[in-house]
Amino acid sequence: MPVPQWTITDFTYRKSWWKNRGILMLNICLILPLLSSTLNGLDSSMINDLQILPGWREYFHTSQGMNLGLINSAHGIGILSGTPFSPYVSDLLGRRATMFIGAIIMLAGVLTQTSSTTMQVFLGARVLIGLGIAFSINAAPLLISELSYPTHRGKMTSLYNSMWYSGSIISAWICLGSYDDAGTSSWSWRAPSLVQAAIPVIQMVLIWFIPESPRFLMARGLESQAARVLAHYHANGGDERDPLVTFEMAQIRHALNLERESASGKSYLRCFSTPGNRQRMFTIIWIAVFSQWSGNGLVSYYINMVLDGVGITATRTKAAINGGLQIFNLASALVGTMLVDKLGRRKVFLISNIGMLIAFSMWTVTTALFSQSGNVASRPATVPLIFIYFFFYDFAYTAMLVLYTLEILPYNIRAKGFAIMNLTIYSTNAFNSLVNPWALNLIGWKYYLLYCGLLVLELLFVIVCIVETRGRTLEETATLFDGVKIRRGIMERTGEATMTLARMSPYPRFQESHGAVQTLSSASRSHFESQSEESAVAFAR
Repeated sequence: MPVPQWTITDFTYRKSWWKNRGILMLNICLILPLLSSTLNGLDSSMINDLQILPGWREYFHTSQGMNLGLINSAHGIGILSGTPFSPYVSDLLGRRATMFIGAIIMLAGVLTQTSSTTMQVFLGARVLIGLGIAFSINAAPLLISELSYPTHRGKMTSLYNSMWYSGSIISAWICLGSYDDAGTSSWSWRAPSLVQAAIPVIQMVLIWFIPESPRFLMARGLESQAARVLAHYHANGGDERDPLVTFEMAQIRHALNLERESASGKSYLRCFSTPGNRQRMFTIIWIAVFSQWSGNGLVSYYINMVLDGVGITATRTKAAINGGLQIFNLASALVGTMLVDKLGRRKVFLISNIGMLIAFSMWTVTTALFSQSGNVASRPATVPLIFIYFFFYDFAYTAMLVLYTLEILPYNIRAKGFAIMNLTIYSTNAFNSLVNPWALNLIGWKYYLLYCGLLVLELLFVIVCIVETRGRTLEETATLFDGVKIRRGIMERTGEATMTLARMSPYPRFQESHGAVQTLSSASRSHFESQSEESAVAFAR
């Protein structure tokens, strides 16, 4: 008799999610960790926006070149300082406690920044804010990916990184409003700084009212608490024997057992201890590098200089372009978020990289024309090309950077692997912050040619190294790098377990699935054979 196979989609809620109270409440709870990305975007964009304000430039007597690069990189230095320690806190104290610690540190930094009177104090505050953000941005996406409803995980995790632009929008328009109301006074930059305090305060107050990650709870031996969380938010009724809860608990339990057997130690070396882990980290590190070395850093942190390069010098015009670009970026990232499950991860990356290469090449040409010959006609073409370029960048690298990283990492190295991704991002970003303004002053538009070459290499990397992860649970996706033999062996074990469960289960849905899965087509069986070992042992334990 054919052996029935199940995937998690056999047991998920298939009606409108807002009609399911458990899923509705879960998604409302996930707004709180999503705000960590908003705050990161707000703080990361702050210096870029303050550069446009005459009040900030005059108060601190800022200049261009390496000095400006140091101001921009202070935030990244703080994140680099805290990131190596954040995964240990996440795995030891939990995702919520780590976010709470990060919020306290960020609030202290924001208040110091707002009240600063010297550049030294301002720089120290920037480092302190970055330190707090390091803890928050490590724990928040882990909580989202590990707690989200199975069919919502892809969209919710990609929404996390997309929310960066909501903070960037707040920063851009608050700075513009401050300029209109306060002119060149110190409150033109102190007011936007003070706005940053809102999110840490909200997170400190509400973080203990949302559930903890069930995967963290099970890793700490608290299976009953994990089951209650899954039953309350995924099963909409609190029944711990619900088929979906049973499936998820079995997957997580078996994945944790396999990870304990195959690896030892808690250091970062664990991320490179097996061939599969080394392949994961190679992919993650280069995705992180390309996310910062695609030319996006020129506008994200030095839009003032970029617009000067094409003859746009009016303060209000620059601020309006910047504010409009951030809104456009958020919309572009949300388009990518909505399509990651429909198109698949690999196809989204390919579309993004091809589009970026074409748009950035044209952007380079228009900047060169204006710089070399003063061609005024090239100036109005540059701004639309910047928008087009960022559409393709946001389509994949904003929407999927965090999602893809967390999907391919198993639980035992997820926090540390994600920390390595953040370390890579902020290391390359710190390099950009120091080198970009110096290079733009030194060689101008010719510096753009370096990024054109990097975009070609990036496209080749995506073609060769990015594998498809659509349609799998976290446990299933994480095993795509671990070989075929283990998966096939466990597939044989699961058949017996699923048939036994189908005979014993009191749930009609199991009985219906039992009859349905025996008629799977050969194409469907081939799909299931490609699933990971956790999927294969879904009910083996």
